[in-house]
Amino acid sequence: MTERARTEPQRGPIIISRHGRPALNRNLGPKLSWQEYRQWWEKYEISPLDEGQDVPDALCDAVRDVDLVLSSGRRRAIETAMRATQGRKPVSNEVFNEAPLPPPRFQKRRYLPKTWNVLARIAWLAGHKLDGESVFEARSRAVQAAQTLHEAAEGQSVYLAAHGWFNRMLRGPLRERGWICVRDGGDSYWSFRVYEYRGDS
Repeated sequence: MTERARTEPQRGPIIISRHGRPALNRNLGPKLSWQEYRQWWEKYEISPLDEGQDVPDALCDAVRDVDLVLSSGRRRAIETAMRATQGRKPVSNEVFNEAPLPPPRFQKRRYLPKTWNVLARIAWLAGHKLDGESVFEARSRAVQAAQTLHEAAEGQSVYLAAHGWFNRMLRGPLRERGWICVRDGGDSYWSFRVYEYRGDS
């Protein structure tokens, strides 16, 4: 072992999960106009977790002994972090909030929320933002969020409960900082990824 390896604190790992299933169900009707979907999304953003769901054992095991618990500022993420860690209150930070879903202004069209989710994400990636955060602003925020995680993981392990799309946006900035995804659990509710540090500092 080199002198450098003995003196430098170990980083991580970083464990990042998506939140559990929210109480507001995107698969249910009625079909909505684009204006009604905006209102639905605002309600979704403050929605708690749905009742009657268990935290997967794999996630509980992965975060059982973690040093630092983080979450986005959304209730569903905060509750996810607490449930996965047996009641530990996370340090919440809005830098980890989900990327917005501004619906395209289709007139005389009505869709289920799950369909609007897809249409809104496609439109957002193409530059549509209504009055919210643009894709370029969200990418900049993802860089800031990755740096926050990188610094938080110095000398300790970190668990972050956040959101499906934004978690994906973190992958590139984390990789640029030397973090390698060694477990990719996908993007479903309660899924998680594990990152290990392979960088130089």
